[in-house]
Amino acid sequence: MRADRLIQVLLHLQSRPRVTAAQLAADLEVSVATARRDLEALSAAGVPVYPQPGRGGGWSLLGGSRTDLSGLTAPEARALFLLAGPGAASSDDARAALRKLVRALPATFRAEAEAAASAVVVDRERWSAVGRERPAEVDVLQRAVVERRRVRIDYTGATGYSSRRDVDPWGLVDKDGVWYLVAGTPRGARTFRVDRVRGLEVTATPSDVPEGLDLAAEWERVVGEVEERRSTTWATVLVRAEHVGVLRAQFGRHTHVEEAADGAGRSARDDGRARVRVAAPTPLDVARHLAGWGAQAEVEGPPEVRAELARLGAELVARYGTGRSSGHQ
Repeated sequence: MRADRLIQVLLHLQSRPRVTAAQLAADLEVSVATARRDLEALSAAGVPVYPQPGRGGGWSLLGGSRTDLSGLTAPEARALFLLAGPGAASSDDARAALRKLVRALPATFRAEAEAAASAVVVDRERWSAVGRERPAEVDVLQRAVVERRRVRIDYTGATGYSSRRDVDPWGLVDKDGVWYLVAGTPRGARTFRVDRVRGLEVTATPSDVPEGLDLAAEWERVVGEVEERRSTTWATVLVRAEHVGVLRAQFGRHTHVEEAADGAGRSARDDGRARVRVAAPTPLDVARHLAGWGAQAEVEGPPEVRAELARLGAELVARYGTGRSSGHQ
């Protein structure tokens, strides 16, 4: 462990003009005394490390001694962070490792590595949609984000309208298997589903990215706006405790369990059912999701959702009730 830590100390020194023992101790999670002993050990071993006393002082490598101990070139560093991607960066250990590696990289291409490390946000809460295969365009867009290049996309919206537009890619979001591009446009920030991109070209024009952009915070803002539109109608539903997961798969994050089953699968209610609140844009949208449940789901309210369910049921009985012909009417 001592040898590994000494390498870490040296990487810190080569990536910063000067570092104090206290700063090094905080970064390596060791005591200040241990950090100071490590610095003195490097100096005693012949490494050109020297202390500078006084205000603003610290430990530094002798001029000209900073080399890239990682051995990585700029393209290799960028590729490493791209490959690490959202899956690896979702764990605390991986994030810590990536931060340490960024600090070890030469300043000349540290910015690209940091951009690659923050180019993707992972959001595990689905929007009532089944994840698809990762679109091939994701890799191209991710490189455009890192290299800060404007992209030209042929995009088909949810209504079927297609358009060609130039956008500044800010980052990508993996929302439980559905990929989104967060980008800047002349009309402000916009979000595009990557699987609706029909054509893609990376241009030579540098992209315009807001200074200090926090992709995760920007995505939270997008989610907040979408959730507000998608959750205007809430309904309270009673279902068997073991079926709550199915209900959650239908409504996604618009599912709030008020009375849940315990660890043994027992419901808080005497009849074995759980009380769940679900939401959709309109009463009809809620009713359409619940109509297939039949008598397995009881809607306590609101009356608008119950009325839509009754109307849908009456339509089904009128068309498919006993004695009706199977032919066209």
